[in-house]
Amino acid sequence: MTSPHAGAARPYLFNDRTVEGYRRAMAAATERVADRIRRADRPFSGVSPERLTPEIAAIDLERPLHDHAAALDELERVYLRDAVYFHHPRYLAHLNCPVVIPALLGEAVLSAVNSSLDTWDQSAGGTLIERRLIEWTAGRIGFGPAADGVFTSGGTQSNLHALLLAREEVRTNAGAVPSRLRVITSEAGHFSVRKAANLLGLGPDAVVTVETDDERRMRPAALARELGRCRRAGLVVMAVVATAGTTDFGSIDPLPEIASLCRSAGVWLHVDAAYGCGLLVSRRRRHLLAGIERADSVTVDFHKSFFQPVSSSALLVRDGAVLRHAAHHADYLNPRRMAERGIPNQVDKSLQTTRRFDALKLWLTLRVMGPDAVGELFDEVVDRAAASYALVAADPRFEVVTRSPLSTLVFRYLPQEGPGRKLADDANLYAREALAASGEAVVAGTTVDGRHHLKLTLLNPETTLDDVAHVLDLLAGHAQRYVDDLAPVADHSEVTHVHS
Repeated sequence: MTSPHAGAARPYLFNDRTVEGYRRAMAAATERVADRIRRADRPFSGVSPERLTPEIAAIDLERPLHDHAAALDELERVYLRDAVYFHHPRYLAHLNCPVVIPALLGEAVLSAVNSSLDTWDQSAGGTLIERRLIEWTAGRIGFGPAADGVFTSGGTQSNLHALLLAREEVRTNAGAVPSRLRVITSEAGHFSVRKAANLLGLGPDAVVTVETDDERRMRPAALARELGRCRRAGLVVMAVVATAGTTDFGSIDPLPEIASLCRSAGVWLHVDAAYGCGLLVSRRRRHLLAGIERADSVTVDFHKSFFQPVSSSALLVRDGAVLRHAAHHADYLNPRRMAERGIPNQVDKSLQTTRRFDALKLWLTLRVMGPDAVGELFDEVVDRAAASYALVAADPRFEVVTRSPLSTLVFRYLPQEGPGRKLADDANLYAREALAASGEAVVAGTTVDGRHHLKLTLLNPETTLDDVAHVLDLLAGHAQRYVDDLAPVADHSEVTHVHS
C-alpha cells in the first residue's frame, strides 16, 4: 500500500521531471551563499555555543517547512549568519583553505550525480578519473610505474590506512605479534598516528616519539638510536612516520636521512605530507620534499594546500601490490570474477565502501587552472608567512618559536618584566578567546614546551602583511588588558593560570 505522503514527497526527488525545481533551488542556494560571502566583513560572528544552541534545539524536525526559500531563511539564522568563513583574509587559525571555483563546480556536479566510487558499475568514468589523478600525484611524488593509491576522507584516514598496510607487511614477512610492534614518529608528529595505532589494536606503548631539533624536525640520530634500541629489545618497528609539514610548525623532517635509516633497517617509511603536499606543485620550493620519493607510502591532503573543499585527500603507495591488505570480496559487490575479467574498481584499495567522487574537484581544478597556478597560490602563502615571521621576530611584544618552511607561525605575547610576566600563559589564552569573541579575526593556539602559544596558519593568498600586523595589534591589546587587570593580583599571589 502506498503511503499518503509518497505523492507529496515525489516533487523533491531529483529526476528528469524535477530539473526545473532543481535549477531554482540551486540558484537560490548559490545566491544566498554568494551574498553572504559578498557581505562578510569578518571571518566569524563571535557567536557562543550558549547563544546558538537554544536556537537550533528549538527547531521541530517533525514539522517540515515545505519550502526551499523558508528553509534557506532558517538556515541563514542558524548557520550561514554565524559560520566561520575561511575565505576571509583574517581567518588565520587552522589548516583550512579558501577554495577555488573549479573545485566548487566539481562539488556541485558530484553531489547531484551522486556516483559512488567503490565499483565500476556505480561510477564508470569516475573510477578512471580517480585512477588518473592517483597516477598523476604518484608521478609528482616521484614514485615509479608500480605505484598506486586511493582517495580518502582526510589525513587521519590516510595515516590509518598506511599503518594498516605496514602492519600487514610486517605480519606477513616477520610474523611479529601486535604487542611487539612499534611505530616511531617525532614529538611534533600528528596525533592521528597514535590514534591509528589504537584502532589497529596495538599496545598503548606502540607509538614511540623521538626528539626534534631547534627547527622542530625529527633528529635522524635520535631515530637511529630508537631503531637500535627496539632491535636490541626484540621489538619490531613496523613503520617510521616522518612528517612533511607538521601541524604546528610546518616543519619538514629530513626525509633523505630518514629514508636511508629505514632502508638499512628494513622498515616501512610513511611520510605524512597532508600539509606539505602543496609543494608538489610549487615551481620554487619542490626541493623541500626531496627524499619523499623513497617513502613506501605518502599522505596528501588536497583540501589543505591545493585549495579544495573538504574532503579531498589521498593515500599513495610506492608498490601498489600492498593495497591487497585492504581488499575484501563480496559476491554482491566485487566478486573475484570481475577482477579476473579486468573490470576496474576502487573498493579493493579503500577502507571505505560507499565513497564520494571527491576526485572530481581536483580534476576540474587541474583542467581549468593547471597545477602551476595552484602551486603559485601556495607559494604566495608561504611567502607571506616568511614576511610575517620577520614582522613578529622584530616586535618586542612577542617571542617567536621557529621559522616555518611552510605557512605557520607559532609565537606568544610576552608581558614586560614584572608581576605581569607570570600571567603570560593566561594572557595568551585570553587574547585568543577575546579575539574570536569579537569576530574580527580567528587564530589558533597550541602548547610548546608546556607553555601556551598563539598560532597563525596562513593559507589564504588574499591575506596581506597589513592583515597580519592588524591581528597582532589586536592580540597584543587583548593580552595587555588582561595583564593590566590582573597583574596587581598576581603580584601578591603565587597562584598562576588565573584565567580559566
